[in-house]
Parts: sequence; C-alpha cells; structure tokens
Amino acid sequence: MFKFAENAHEISKRRENYTIDIAKRLTVITADRIHLKRFPVSNPITAFNPAMIVEGDDVYVYARVVVGYYIYASAIAEIRMSLADLYLDSTSHYSADLVLYPSGKYDIWGVEDPRVVVIDGKPFMTYCGRTVAYFDPHIRVERTLPVTAVKEKGMWRKVCVHRFPEPIRKHIVSDKDAFILNTKDGLKMFHRPHTNEENFYLTISDVDGIYEGHEESTLLNTTVVMTEASFEEKIGWGTPPVEVDGEYLFLAHGLERESKAYKVFALTMNKDLEITAVTPHYIMEPKEIYEIYGDRPFVVFPCGACVVDDSLLVSYGCADFAVGICEFDLSELMSILDKNRIE
Repeated sequence: MFKFAENAHEISKRRENYTIDIAKRLTVITADRIHLKRFPVSNPITAFNPAMIVEGDDVYVYARVVVGYYIYASAIAEIRMSLADLYLDSTSHYSADLVLYPSGKYDIWGVEDPRVVVIDGKPFMTYCGRTVAYFDPHIRVERTLPVTAVKEKGMWRKVCVHRFPEPIRKHIVSDKDAFILNTKDGLKMFHRPHTNEENFYLTISDVDGIYEGHEESTLLNTTVVMTEASFEEKIGWGTPPVEVDGEYLFLAHGLERESKAYKVFALTMNKDLEITAVTPHYIMEPKEIYEIYGDRPFVVFPCGACVVDDSLLVSYGCADFAVGICEFDLSELMSILDKNRIE
C-alpha cells in the first residue's frame, strides 16, 4: 500500500528506551486564564496541544480548546502574546478568538491538534478533523482526516481536506499528526496514518494541489520514513520543522508501550527528505505534575517550534489539559543528534 524508505525499519533500532530530559519548562497556560471573545462561555474547560508561530516580538499560540465534555468536541483558539510572556512564569490572562471550529462532515466532531507553517508569507494550519464516522460503531474508515486552513487578511479560512486515493481509503482508520511543508520538490504532507492492520507510520506524501474552491486534495506517492521502536505502541510527528545548518529539525512523539506515556524525541532530515540523524533516547518526558496528571495522564505532546537566538522554543500539550511552553538549548540538542547520525 505504501512504499518504505530504504532504512525506515532500521532507524528506530538506533533508539533506546530511556530519557535524558533536556527541556527547560518556561510557562504553563491553563484554561481559566484564557478568555474567549464573542462566545457565551468566557473560559474553555480545557486548552492543550498548541501550535505556535513567532512574528517579530509577537507570538501566536493556537490551542485546542474544549467547552463541553459531552463528546469532547474541540475548536482552535488563537492567543496572541509577546515573546517576553513565554519567559514569565506568571498568572497573566489572555483574550482568545475561536478561529476554527466544527463546520462540516470532515470535522463535525472536533477540530484537533493544529500545526502551523508559513508559506509565501501566509500561515497555513493543518489540523486533525474528526469526521462524521468518528463515533459510528459500524464505520472504521477515515474517522479522522487532515484538514488545511489558511490565514488571509487576518481571517482563517478552511481550504481542503486531504485524503488518500480511493483504493487506499478503505485501509485507513485515521490520519493524524499532519502538517504541510513547501520543499524543493513541491508541497509535501507529513502525516501519521493508522492502518486497519494496526500500523502507525511516519509518512510523507505529495500533495496534489491545494486548489481554490476544491473540497479535497489527494495524497500521492506516500513513503514511510520511520516506524515505531520495539518499545513503543506508536509514534507520530510532533512539530513542523525548523531549519538548522541546512537541514530540517523535527520533534516527534512516541507512546511508550509499558508506561503508556507520551515522550519526545528528535530527528533531522536533509532537503531530499532523508532522515540523517535521530536522538538515541527520548529528550523529554512527563515529569512535572501538570504533565503527569490531567485529562490524559503522562503526556507531553509538542505541536509548534521556532528558533529564537540559540534556543528552540516549543509549544506542547500537558496531559490534555494545559498549554506548555519549553525551550531546548539548540547546540545541546544538535550535539546529541550529531552523535547518532545515519550514514
């Protein structure tokens, strides 16, 4: 069904099941400090799994928010703050706009886990849409799908849903952890399909255009670039990449089999989208009480990253109930990767 990169299975054998946590926690934002504008409920019940982009001294955080627990249906709230706010472990309150929310058959049960990239000066957000099939006990196909939106003239607008070609769709339970990237070989989607054989792969696909007025975009030439390690139930893409020394730097997550904890590792790819290095161990795991205890215990879930000076700033979800911001010393992280480069 999918083609595999030559070393897709071998890369995870270079990883071991231990953690050296090098993330410096900066601040945590809980739902009671987020105030929704133009909505009858002032505060969401919970806010987590945030994307992030930085424009000058302004930071835009895109948090997944829930306003009612009946079916846990999510929307995306845009929170604007200053770069200095990220370094203040304060109790500041923030206004937020609900910018994307359920509106059709591809996201009617939830708009989840956004990732944001900037292409030609425009922010593009790809999120996980819970489709009409999500709660249907008789349908185990395309329960979630990636949906892309673009921000133009200060407003977010949904552009299209991304689906596999018709013959492959019947094998796809869900497709998550997605973002688009404009590469030297055109527009690519990084995503994590869950197949009906219970496989969870890190994949890259060609995007058959994001057409104005077209509801669907087709994912073509899908390549598996990495599989889970023997000690993991599954892995998924975390943050869209930043460029470091001419390569792409990504964070990814793994669900550790024994502890059921979500943990973080890093990898680099060259411009041909070949994996060039992977951290030999996890570089972040739940350790603070707000990462250990929440709606889904033992979760750190990165969705946004940017380079500021010598640091990699990362926005992440804390136990499915809070927004966390942390930073990695970029030199330290790259040193770890350099020691486990793939020839």
